[in-house]
Amino acid sequence: MKILVLGAGVIGTTTAWYLSQAGHEVSVIERRAAPGLETSFANGGQVSATHAQPWAKPSVVPQILRWLGREDAPLLFRARADRAQWLWGLGFLAECWPGRFERNCRALAGLAAYSLECLRALRRETGIRYDELSRGILHFATREPDLEALTRHAEEMRALGFARELKTAAECAALEPALQYSEERVLGGVYSAADESGDAYKFTAELARRAAGSGVRFLTGETIEQLDARGGAVEAVRLASGPLRADAYVVALGSYSPLLLRKLGIRIPVYPLKGYSITLPLGPTEAMAAPSVSLTDEAFKIVITRLGNRLRAAGTAELTGYDTSVNIVRCNAILRRVGQLFPQLGATSSVDRWAGLRPATPSNVPVIGRTRFSNLFLNTGHGTLGWTLACGSAKALCALMSGQRPEVEFSFRAR
Repeated sequence: MKILVLGAGVIGTTTAWYLSQAGHEVSVIERRAAPGLETSFANGGQVSATHAQPWAKPSVVPQILRWLGREDAPLLFRARADRAQWLWGLGFLAECWPGRFERNCRALAGLAAYSLECLRALRRETGIRYDELSRGILHFATREPDLEALTRHAEEMRALGFARELKTAAECAALEPALQYSEERVLGGVYSAADESGDAYKFTAELARRAAGSGVRFLTGETIEQLDARGGAVEAVRLASGPLRADAYVVALGSYSPLLLRKLGIRIPVYPLKGYSITLPLGPTEAMAAPSVSLTDEAFKIVITRLGNRLRAAGTAELTGYDTSVNIVRCNAILRRVGQLFPQLGATSSVDRWAGLRPATPSNVPVIGRTRFSNLFLNTGHGTLGWTLACGSAKALCALMSGQRPEVEFSFRAR
């Protein structure tokens, strides 16, 4: 088939790769000058297959109440006259009901494990490099309530088939020696040995280069105006430069997917969750003081990942519509926390601050599969798990579009 993929982030690019490898003629439409320059550009870097779980759970409700009014809160709701924002917020609270968290965890577990297998296979087949590290992910606590919650949660997740190892303070320091110098003492944590980390942007750019070498066309700098449909099928993508036609279409536009689909009468529960990151360059001295195991700080809800000669720290979620401006207060809160945890890094002379929009559903379960239009497919709504779920989502959708049964159990049906 001739297929048009809309969007060249990590989701769109992996989708194009697998479709091309399956023998389809693929073109990718991207408004930016190159692939990977939106949400995939500077995320936290964790491939957290054994920690693929939603934010929405019963224990988060009292935390949200404590965070109200705090500019540096991990989750910040900026009320707007925006119906979609309020519906998403209400949907998120509904997903916090007991039982729904477990249901959503199960929905994500198989896809996340499958995606990690696909990523590793792709790495073996292509030799692609993206500052990857296979050293697991350590969730650590510096406060007793967080440690108790981590311990309780690890036991619940093990019952659902997630591999979690409880670690004492000494074991955390042995796994990541840089933590022993933290100004706030690490009390213990939970370790997921199978997880990985790496630069999602480098991966996307390198895979796009390989895909282009295999015949995929990347049409960059193109603005998508709308999808033209008639008789239960999409006929064309209307660009500012004119229409493009294909046999099938895939919408992988992240947070912007619902804006395009709304014009066709398709409603999906995707809303942008704005996240922030900082990236620090590491010279020879800083490199020795920086962590090399990917970390999640339970107190501040930030992830910290080593990417070659850089250190990335990312986190927070802000419901503020499609605003992509960088809030210095929120970035500096992340920077201060990194300084507390790793004081031996010393003064920071250069910091790259960034903000991006995660395409989140209230349940954190992505929207992948068919729509009511026979040739229109979706691959969006991955929220904080886009990098984790990218390869599995793309390969499964490729199988579906090629008339095959996906290798993983998932509800591949969009609205």
